[in-house]
Amino acid sequence: MDTRIRFITRAGVTAALLAFTVMQAQAALPITGADGKIPTLAPLLKQVTPAVVNIAVTAKVPAQQNPLLRDPFFRRFFNFPNQQQRQQIRQAAGSGVIVDAAKGYVITNNHVVKGADEIVVTLKDRRHFKAKLIGHDPGTDIALLQIKAKDLTALQFGDSDKLQVGDFVIAIGNPFALGQTVTSGIVSALGRSGLNIEGYEDFIQTDASINPGNSGGALIDLKGKLVGINTAIIGPAGGNVGIGFAVPSVMVRSITAQLAKYGKVKRGHLGVLIQDLTPDLAKALSVDAKSGAVINQVQPKSPADKAGLRAGDVVLKLNGREIHSSADLRNRIGLMRVGEKLELGILRDGKLQTVNAVVGEPQAPKVAGGEASPQLAGAVFENVKQGNPLFGKVDGAMVAQIEQGSPAWRHGLRPNDIIIGVNRQRVHSVDEFNAALKSVGGVLALNVLRGDARLFIVIQ
Repeated sequence: MDTRIRFITRAGVTAALLAFTVMQAQAALPITGADGKIPTLAPLLKQVTPAVVNIAVTAKVPAQQNPLLRDPFFRRFFNFPNQQQRQQIRQAAGSGVIVDAAKGYVITNNHVVKGADEIVVTLKDRRHFKAKLIGHDPGTDIALLQIKAKDLTALQFGDSDKLQVGDFVIAIGNPFALGQTVTSGIVSALGRSGLNIEGYEDFIQTDASINPGNSGGALIDLKGKLVGINTAIIGPAGGNVGIGFAVPSVMVRSITAQLAKYGKVKRGHLGVLIQDLTPDLAKALSVDAKSGAVINQVQPKSPADKAGLRAGDVVLKLNGREIHSSADLRNRIGLMRVGEKLELGILRDGKLQTVNAVVGEPQAPKVAGGEASPQLAGAVFENVKQGNPLFGKVDGAMVAQIEQGSPAWRHGLRPNDIIIGVNRQRVHSVDEFNAALKSVGGVLALNVLRGDARLFIVIQ
């Protein structure tokens, strides 16, 4: 069970300056004290804080044991009796947000409740309830819990797409298991990705102080609306240095709806390989656009192929909303359901066009090792599938099948190994792995992830 928060921030302005500025911008917000003079966020927080809960998790994990004691020969030689694997009880704490008072739905981070045997939710009024895990999504680090309780307070979803850098936000959570804590700050950046924290990254960056234990807590705007779920922080030794990340509410709301209905996320598939539109690439393609996603390849018989998309098309909009990068397009399509219709605004040959497509079932590409390299004959590779504990956390080519005694087996590969590099070239998928194999001549060096260990296999 992963109980990390992943790490965040200090407020960038004083409370007085924050409240004074907000009074100018939000005249209707009740932020003045009883005497009408002292700026305060207390009336707002009184309304929303009952919706933020503490989450206590208990899990049974194997106790650490000397490897020699697991060796039958060693135990027999020294006359040690056979012993069953002992277990330890591990406890952790995090935060959560009530989003549906009638159904008792509570949102938190997947890493807070991962591997939990028992989950207990504590409300602000100190009532305790055992929670049921409805569903979880490792790709976005979101989990949905349910409690049976009356008189709950729920937060309403805000529109994170309307946030701007500089907007004031408030973080509410349970740092260091101290109890409910409120901090304030601003939106520092939007659309953060490439952090390799989750599989689908589109983070809101904030400088509102968030520390370990804040995972799953609320990031709200000054109207009291939920705009994000606090997920990660960056700082030395987990300390607060003013850089924190939250999953945007638009993503959370879509994921939660699917978790409530299916218990998991059924991600859609378009069937394109894409990259960011950079200034150099825009010049090479004679494209008059500053941001977007360039289609490099269209998979045959995919939804994109059926819709008429081509390599070289630049995607500028999806359902009327601007696309800023390849990660942006990937995230938005990944949140859409199979069978859902979408409208793409593309630039082709200097002309704006509209293309309609239908989101399809995700395909599971496979590569037979012997087709690309004789040394890997007998193994079949595929992308890391949903349901695998490493799905959304590690990208690479996984050994799905392997024949004992085959060349791939003799060279040291085993089932469920994940190839993450070929001759020091990082590979994120089966397609990239296949392409890397075909470009290599002579010695083959594979970076392999096996469980918690990293191996380096050299094949001559």
